Amino acid sequence: MIPFKLPSLGADMDEGTLLQWKVKPGDSVRRGQVIAVVDTTKAAVDVESWQEGTVAELLVEPGTTVPVDTVLANFLEPGESLPPSRTEAPAAPAPAARPAAEAAAAAPPATPAATGAESATRHRISPAARVRALAQGIDVETLTGTGPGGAVTLADVSHAVRRLTAESTGTAAGDKAARMRQTIAAAMARSKREIPHYYVAETIPMARALEWLAGQNAERSIEERLLPAVLLLKAVAVALHEFPELNGVYGNGEFHPVPSVHLGVAISLRHGGLIAPALLDAGAKPLGQLMQELADLVLRGRAGSLRSSEMSEPTITVTNLGDEGAQQVFGVIHPPQVALVGFGRISERAWADDGAITVVPAVTASLSADHRVSDGHRGARFLVQLRDLLQHPAELAR
Repeated sequence: MIPFKLPSLGADMDEGTLLQWKVKPGDSVRRGQVIAVVDTTKAAVDVESWQEGTVAELLVEPGTTVPVDTVLANFLEPGESLPPSRTEAPAAPAPAARPAAEAAAAAPPATPAATGAESATRHRISPAARVRALAQGIDVETLTGTGPGGAVTLADVSHAVRRLTAESTGTAAGDKAARMRQTIAAAMARSKREIPHYYVAETIPMARALEWLAGQNAERSIEERLLPAVLLLKAVAVALHEFPELNGVYGNGEFHPVPSVHLGVAISLRHGGLIAPALLDAGAKPLGQLMQELADLVLRGRAGSLRSSEMSEPTITVTNLGDEGAQQVFGVIHPPQVALVGFGRISERAWADDGAITVVPAVTASLSADHRVSDGHRGARFLVQLRDLLQHPAELAR
């Protein structure tokens, strides 16, 4: 029997609310398959299975909030079957389902006419709309569906959410933002308490990189154009291959390097707060693919639709506040990671070159790193490597 537990979807997560099961007992599950949707204080996350097997039993009802590492379901290993005591026993409802079953048993038998009437009045609803309604605490029976056959759609639920939010003068959104701020505060306080940070910075000329990007974008459609941010991300991922002590996690008193670079990307949310899901294996992807995945990650992150691997796998985080006008940023490391790279805005600056003063576009890159794992000498060398890579942008395209 394989226990499927609620995973930690980030160091700042202590519990989660099960919104929906994507499987049922008897279903075969493959590695990487989304089997449940869990709500954290930051987003509704599609939780993937890390093992293969067959669903034996679901132990937690949707709508239930449980701590991290709670067993949500049990899987059978390939070739395994339920013990005879379970397979031969009379069928009985799961503990969480007994109240509904007992209520049904106590009710008088329904006549065919009554059953038909009940079926006719029962609300049809799309899976996405059901998840959204459950997450927002909305009773589906109170909604009027505009979909085929009167089905309740995601748009119907979203309309109800906006209406209720307006009626409550934003109280619900304010409460969620407050919970998220408390979660962020706890994680950042832990980081500053446990991690001995050091900081280094480097100003990087960007004329060659921007000129190369302009040439590339002239040959691309608007939908395929590359932003400077994606070039910065790719340069970080490539540079990390020479500095493995910055890419990994710290736990149980020691550092655990990770061979692949999973870049956590800090994304600000419209209602306040931030998340940092990962661009998986960023160093191995061409710029065009990385640009598409970055745009998709930002869109899904702000819509609250992320996968558990994206939330639990980051090996280092990159934060870019250039669009917000900041010239430089020195971030706080997201535990259990051991480093964070920050970028400010690309702006024109005075630059000395061969004894002459010119004006060039440049960006300030910073590194916040864990002194238990690396030191300032290596951190400075990492930024020099980052600077040198950005002077040869064509080599980052692959």
